[in-house]
Amino acid sequence: MDTQTSQQLVLKEVQSSPLVVKNQKDLYFKKGDDPLSSGDTLKYFYFVMSGKIKIYDIDFETSKEQTLYLLSHGDMFDVVALLDGKPNQYISEVLEDTHLIQVPLADVKQMILDDVKFRQYFYHYIAAQLKSMEDLAVSLSFYDVYQRVIQLFTRFTQTVDGESKLRVIDNLSHDDLASMVGSVRKVVNRALQRLKKDGIIEVSRKNIHIKNFQKLLDKLTV
Repeated sequence: MDTQTSQQLVLKEVQSSPLVVKNQKDLYFKKGDDPLSSGDTLKYFYFVMSGKIKIYDIDFETSKEQTLYLLSHGDMFDVVALLDGKPNQYISEVLEDTHLIQVPLADVKQMILDDVKFRQYFYHYIAAQLKSMEDLAVSLSFYDVYQRVIQLFTRFTQTVDGESKLRVIDNLSHDDLASMVGSVRKVVNRALQRLKKDGIIEVSRKNIHIKNFQKLLDKLTV
């Protein structure tokens, strides 16, 4: 079962849980909103039903951003606050109109104890988040921006029936892509132009398309 199918099943299970049905609250946000404050995540847990949210940190002296998580359909937040009960100083921003389900933390903790399927997915999700942060740390430490962009595209490319498509990040601004790889727009633009010149991607005004996924993989430094 692929990750997307697993996420869809978990969301259906969450929505049918007696605890969630009783206490859930549907929240809707517009692009540019800041939906998740540290105070809220000490009381509530969130399931992303649709849209995209960027979770990031910023150096206010240099204005440089680093994206930590990009949340989309099937993602959950804030796992760390749920587990350790401490506030995080993350900043959140809605990248496209978003629908969240807000659930009291106590209800989610009870679901983890009572619901075997949800518990299994929750642990799998934590492992995936840890792996993502490990990969980010290694990437920032050892690879140049060109390689980081290749790794990012590889991570978010899904191949179905022989066709490779960039998902989730395909319509992000170049500034947001730069934030994800710990760089700036100008440097990321150079990497994109290089990939375009090599016939690996196609860049339109609003989207990035993968033209040759195998060539992208061939350029990947493991």
